Amino acid sequence: MNVLVALLAAAAVFAVAGRFYSRYIARNLGEDPDRPTPAVCQCDGRDYVPTKRYIVFAHHFATIAGAGPILGPTMAILYGFVPAWLWVVLGGVFIGAVHDYTALFVSMREGGKSMAEVARKTLGPAGFNLVIAFTIVMIVLVTSSFLSATAISLTSLWPLAKIGVREGETFLKTVVREGVVMGRIGGIASTSVIFITLCSPFLGFLLYKKNLKAAFAYGLAVAICVASVFLGIAYPVTLAPTTWMIIISIYVLVAAGVPVWLVLQPRDFINVQILFAGIGLMIVSLFSCGFQGLTVTMPRFNLAEGAANLGLIWPMMFITIACGAISGFHSLVSGGTTCKQLAKETDARRVGYNAMLLESLLAVCVLLALGAVMAFSDYKAIVWPADPAVRSNPILGFSLAAGRLFHQGLGIPVSLGTVFGILLVEGFVITTLDSAVRLSRYLFEEMWSIVLKKVPRLLRRYWFNSGLSVVLMWVLAYSNAFSALWPIFGTANQLLAAMALLTVSAWLLLRRRRNWYTLVPAVFMVVTTLVSLGILLVGYVKKGNYILIAADVVLFALSAGVIAISVKTFLKKRGGPGEMPAAV
Repeated sequence: MNVLVALLAAAAVFAVAGRFYSRYIARNLGEDPDRPTPAVCQCDGRDYVPTKRYIVFAHHFATIAGAGPILGPTMAILYGFVPAWLWVVLGGVFIGAVHDYTALFVSMREGGKSMAEVARKTLGPAGFNLVIAFTIVMIVLVTSSFLSATAISLTSLWPLAKIGVREGETFLKTVVREGVVMGRIGGIASTSVIFITLCSPFLGFLLYKKNLKAAFAYGLAVAICVASVFLGIAYPVTLAPTTWMIIISIYVLVAAGVPVWLVLQPRDFINVQILFAGIGLMIVSLFSCGFQGLTVTMPRFNLAEGAANLGLIWPMMFITIACGAISGFHSLVSGGTTCKQLAKETDARRVGYNAMLLESLLAVCVLLALGAVMAFSDYKAIVWPADPAVRSNPILGFSLAAGRLFHQGLGIPVSLGTVFGILLVEGFVITTLDSAVRLSRYLFEEMWSIVLKKVPRLLRRYWFNSGLSVVLMWVLAYSNAFSALWPIFGTANQLLAAMALLTVSAWLLLRRRRNWYTLVPAVFMVVTTLVSLGILLVGYVKKGNYILIAADVVLFALSAGVIAISVKTFLKKRGGPGEMPAAV
């Protein structure tokens, strides 16, 4: 299959869905462009801040995209290119984008409340308590997975011979390992991440205190990105993976407590320039390579090998691609930060639905880059190493594929393209950690108010709740490899998406609105993820991994409780008129 055919087919489906399907959903939800949003009504200059749509889109997209639509497809293409492509495209349109848009809209309509708070109104106090507990567990899993992936990738090495250069012919710093000259790829990304983070408060000050115009803001963000790369090439930072875990943990602890305009929003705005540039470069490269006749060379179907490493294609591929098709984490972002920044109600569709489609397009580009220019043997050696002592490094696998794609399509040196590929991922892993720990802080604060009648002052401190999330993240990442964490994170992530869809479906049912477009995806994701939890539990028991056994059992128990309450709610409301809530 020519890469251009696969790309254009996906883009056409996304364009039609964004033009027609999203508007159909908007009409059913009751979108009102004149209705004041929580950001306007509750503006406090810290969390509720009415923000220009392009800035909100940048923050939202950078946060939800993160590394998910790159890491998931990179691992799941082992099943074959065709099944992965179909799930990304169809799942993105009919499940992922619907989930993101409806969760954002409902959170906004409920005054900027989280989906857990919405569950309190639709599923009752018990449903609220279960969703809070489930979400906290899920966030610990997502942050630990990304922390583990980041620490490994920031120390990435790859033989110069496989990059296509010799020592002295590249800007990469080198080190010799077992007689092989290796290029230090990760160190450049390390310096870039540090520099962008340090520049974020300055840009935030200009944007929100000096009202910097959009054109200048984009120009400055691009300049910071370019400067960070040159600094990385000149002064790559090389540290041990465990050291990076500690440094990143301290950073996200601090970032979780400062105003969103100071670090979170400007950092996302800078990072998203890299992501936009990366998507643009991949699309242009794929066009160029498509006209050259480049085709997908990885197996179209590879079900046996995929099953041997990950499990049966259903349900395991559907939870391995935890972003790009659907992601429950997106509902946390929607209900945690994005819904508090929308200046107009119509922005919810343009931000929520369209950002998910763009993420799905990114996932398609990742699949094509890997499938067309990456040798299958190299792919397996990096992402699915046969030696148990070698850690899986999917970020490096994608980065090398991107570098080769940029070289074949645009003539960019493979080493430079590979560095850009790793930068494309790294900044967004940190961005996701920023937002996830902040969201975890909110959830812990809500949980203490449920458990305790009078919450002690200590438990109301942002640094205590953020610190608790960071410690749990670090312990789980330190004690488990990325390849072990990703499947249970993916399952928890998709389960959270199912819960969000169930909550939205109940919200619509209470208002006598159509809900088939949220209920059908919810049922599919519930069945898929519960089967996945059962399969994973069997594997954890065989390996004696007691931490993940406990996580699996807790997730199953909490999700079973939410599902039981949801079924009871639907049967009750469909069986009689019930009480209508106040109009919102």
